[in-house]
Amino acid sequence: MSDRGPLLAGVELGGTKCVCLLASGPDDVREEVRIDTSAPAETLAAIHGVLSRWQDREGFAAIGVASFGPLELDIGAAGYGCIVNTSKAGWSGADVLALLRGFGAPTGFDTDVNGAALAEGRWGGARGLDSYAYITVGTGIGVGSVVRGLTLRGLGHSEAGHLRIPRMPGETWAGVCPFHGDCVEGLASGPAIQMKAGGPGHGLGPSSPVWNEVVHALAALLHNLVLTTAPQRILIGGGVVGGHPFLLPRLREALIHSLNGYGAAPGIVEVIREFVVAPALADRAGPLGAIALAEDALADQVARQGRAT
Repeated sequence: MSDRGPLLAGVELGGTKCVCLLASGPDDVREEVRIDTSAPAETLAAIHGVLSRWQDREGFAAIGVASFGPLELDIGAAGYGCIVNTSKAGWSGADVLALLRGFGAPTGFDTDVNGAALAEGRWGGARGLDSYAYITVGTGIGVGSVVRGLTLRGLGHSEAGHLRIPRMPGETWAGVCPFHGDCVEGLASGPAIQMKAGGPGHGLGPSSPVWNEVVHALAALLHNLVLTTAPQRILIGGGVVGGHPFLLPRLREALIHSLNGYGAAPGIVEVIREFVVAPALADRAGPLGAIALAEDALADQVARQGRAT
């Protein structure tokens, strides 16, 4: 246990790397370990090794796992804890939680973007809000939506990065998403930008025409979020947006144009610089999201024990 609260273990399982944190919160991180994401068995065994070492050395009260997806999050389903139908080669059907169930600690499990959204609400740019969205634009496009304090859940979890959207006039290229082609991710992710540009996107200047469709696609995503989950704020980051600061002002302008005064649009216009913002936790949002999930799992266990007495 930490003087600042229970010691927690968090695992952010990403498509290219995993980040394991031992912490009680953002101001009390005891250790951080990074692991390259390779084959499922090798990657999960490495994570298990880190957690075993922490358990033997200091112990932890709960585990949080924030993973790339899609995921089976229905605790009553046979495949609970597994990755389902992903574009990440070799990972479809991988049981992420299998190696973590033996620790005897309550475990929180959700998508990486949902975890990051919870972290931004607890410690970052969405504090004080109960409905907001977190978007990451990088190798893929993920959206974590929090509505009245809970991550959006129903038949599975939100996959708004794969929304189909209207194309820009004259644009006909197929997009890179292996499932949907020209969905938002297929048009505006890092691989999409690289394919459209014919090379890495990090060297593209603000005047490159490649950004026109990126802005168009992401603004359509923002538009749809405003009109479906009604967020009080949208935080958008990741390597693409975070690495190209000129995109954020363009996205704000494009969202205003797209909404065209409808519904809540006039109020959004008045606060647009506070409505579409960069994540306050930056690249710490994902790992801290896993800590937030662990914190919630521990709180749920305490609540259940209290009801049982």
